[in-house]
Amino acid sequence: MARRIDVSGAGGVRLTAWEFGDPPKTDPTRDAPESAVPQHAPAGASQAAPEKRSSGVLLLHGLMGRASHWASTARWLSERHRAVALDQRGHGRSDKPPRASFTREAYVEDVEAALEQLGLARAVLIGHAMGALTAWQLAAKRPDLVHGVIICDMRASALGAASQREWAEWFKAWPVPFATLADVRKWFGEDDPWVERPNPARGEFYAEVMAESPDGWRPVFDPEQMLQSRETWVYDAHWEELAQVQCPALVVRGLDGELGRAEAQEMVRVLPRGEYAEVADAGHLVHYDQPEAWRGAIEPFLDGLDGPDRD
Repeated sequence: MARRIDVSGAGGVRLTAWEFGDPPKTDPTRDAPESAVPQHAPAGASQAAPEKRSSGVLLLHGLMGRASHWASTARWLSERHRAVALDQRGHGRSDKPPRASFTREAYVEDVEAALEQLGLARAVLIGHAMGALTAWQLAAKRPDLVHGVIICDMRASALGAASQREWAEWFKAWPVPFATLADVRKWFGEDDPWVERPNPARGEFYAEVMAESPDGWRPVFDPEQMLQSRETWVYDAHWEELAQVQCPALVVRGLDGELGRAEAQEMVRVLPRGEYAEVADAGHLVHYDQPEAWRGAIEPFLDGLDGPDRD
């Protein structure tokens, strides 16, 4: 099961977190009647943050993603850890604030606030793409909150203006609204000009971020806000922040992803306690393309964080 917990991010933005696994026994609202749960929550969900427990993991999706993309990872993590996935601002069920709120600082402060309100610190942060950048920026800023970082297919180098223009044109190419979810899966899995070969997992990934509207299926996010979020990092390199991450860090790339091997290995070199892993037959959506191989790549690192020489 996934239990919804609302927290307050930077500037009071409401963020929605999803805890996977059984609710903690220490949660006083666990057995509250359904009538006591706020109307925006699913039946049986609790809105109170649980008491602090150790071995927490916070999962951070990438640009356009949502917490549910981590479901398979969070379920096996919950066997041994307290696993929580966060809908970041502008995404999923979290608030979509105005333009001025989509800064790097706001994203980092959101996670900082979420860790403290959820009682997760010191946590392991697992981030994909934009979520990975947020994870290592917070680890550099607040080492007291972060025990380890897993960086999934995110580049540290500057991507530049051309990359931002390509993304703007890509959004314009989306044939929205989609008539059916099957159309969503087909376009993003086969017809999208960015797809080199059919990729059903990619189609499913984007189907998860669509919602039905009167005229068809549209994204749950505002594409313009996604571009605003992206422009706050694409023009800058982030090597200096990597060098400030003092906790153990694992850099993971898909062999067909956006992070090249040479850059990934340079990131490992720059990280004071960096390690490297790669996943075959995976593209940018490593954890979604190859969930079992992804688990095999990160589980030894997580197991090692509990060792006496890893703190």
